[in-house]
Amino acid sequence: MVKVVGIRYRQAGRIYYFSPGETEFLYDDKVLVESQQAKYIATVAIPNKEMAEEDLPDDLKPVLHKATEAELQQDEQNKQDAKEALQIGKKKIREHQLEMKLVDVEYTFDRSKMIFQFTADGRIDFRELVKDLASIFRTRIELRQIGVRDEAKILGGIGPCGRQLCCSTFLGDFVPVSIKMAKDQGLSLNPTKISGLCGRLMCCLNYENDAYEEAKRELPDFGTEVQTPDGKGRVIGLNMLSRVIKVRLFGKETPVEYDYEELQETAKAGETDVNG
Repeated sequence: MVKVVGIRYRQAGRIYYFSPGETEFLYDDKVLVESQQAKYIATVAIPNKEMAEEDLPDDLKPVLHKATEAELQQDEQNKQDAKEALQIGKKKIREHQLEMKLVDVEYTFDRSKMIFQFTADGRIDFRELVKDLASIFRTRIELRQIGVRDEAKILGGIGPCGRQLCCSTFLGDFVPVSIKMAKDQGLSLNPTKISGLCGRLMCCLNYENDAYEEAKRELPDFGTEVQTPDGKGRVIGLNMLSRVIKVRLFGKETPVEYDYEELQETAKAGETDVNG
């Protein structure tokens, strides 16, 4: 087992593991780390813990130290300067007439590099733009193309639910989401109802998916003939989460709702499987 500490570079960003050395780091501590030949101020997301060596990267780097007050002030100044650089970058993109949208600008702590993150529909030839930006800021420039989900994570906003976007508040990594999840949950397949601000399927479709999949395996499917306390009928509706089954009894027009457990007991009493 190896001692590690988990850090994030951004709020709700991906967690990366570093070696804490002999220092005890606490949640939300600000630390100085080095990654990709540049230094960054980061935040402790997971205090000191032990992990299996095979679950960690081969090049586990050490946390340099807890950030000092002077370093935190420098980091804050970097963020303010990055906001000004964002406006300059947008202006230069317009001057070069490039079909790209600048989303965010970030300085590394030591200001050895500036990272310009942008979205675009295709590949962009930004070589002249990089030269222009390098002449203005006198440092190494990296232009990084990101996806629309990453854009929403950086910019934030209010989702259809009325709450702040999950991706910008607590989701460290994006999880695969499919239209099948929406179908299994009985949701409208209207794209405007199941898509987030990014235009992709909402991440929250994944939250209850395991419960729906389990219920789908256990509950009888639509059209299945089942035995109820009131006689036989056919399944015409399902409430997966409450495990309530709507049945139209043979010879009767008005459907009746039953708890799944109730149908199970009836099936056992009649030695009949509730799934038909």
